[in-house]
Amino acid sequence: MDARRPMSPAGAGIDPVFAINAVVSVVDDDPSVLRGLQRLLMAHGLEAETFSSAAAFLAAPRRASVGCLVLDVRLPDLNGLEIQRLLAERNQELPIVFITGHGDISMSVRAMKAGAIDFLTKPFTEEALLEAISLALKKSRARLAAAQEAAALAGRLASLSSREVEVLREVVAGKLYKQIAADLGIAERTVKLHRARISEKLGVRAVADLVRLAEKVGL
Repeated sequence: MDARRPMSPAGAGIDPVFAINAVVSVVDDDPSVLRGLQRLLMAHGLEAETFSSAAAFLAAPRRASVGCLVLDVRLPDLNGLEIQRLLAERNQELPIVFITGHGDISMSVRAMKAGAIDFLTKPFTEEALLEAISLALKKSRARLAAAQEAAALAGRLASLSSREVEVLREVVAGKLYKQIAADLGIAERTVKLHRARISEKLGVRAVADLVRLAEKVGL
């Protein structure tokens, strides 16, 4: 596919579930490529942001939404691999689909090892690009869901008292109420009361579920 030509959505597509509220950022120094890719993405129900330089992209605010980056490897001010590294350093990692007319095997390997979704050499097919973007948006949506779950979990954990946190640590360590009471210097009945409050606040009753929850937050 020549990214400079108008492109038709026929024969390829983005899963509508992945497209909901999704933003695809495209960085390429060729205006005709930017226009062509923007038309293609909009035809598939995606919001597209286009940037003609690395500086313009890096200066733009990042949205807390599902998204991915279609990134030309060779840009006048910074190459794509350097942008990938900078985003990782800023904890602003986006799933990246690299596009290039000058790719080589070593560059492709470096990009993929650093977490790129795909590395497409121009001219690439429309289907190949859309498939890569679908995978990228799927990964982004999973990351966002995990982040939202972690934030909700952190909020529930913050509602625990310091003593309840101590009891929780003992419970997930597999200790019996009697052992916990001895370790903390409190009555066994008090341990049971704390345990009940922990379950109520966290919405989790089974010990196995408490263990999984604790692992997620590194407790």
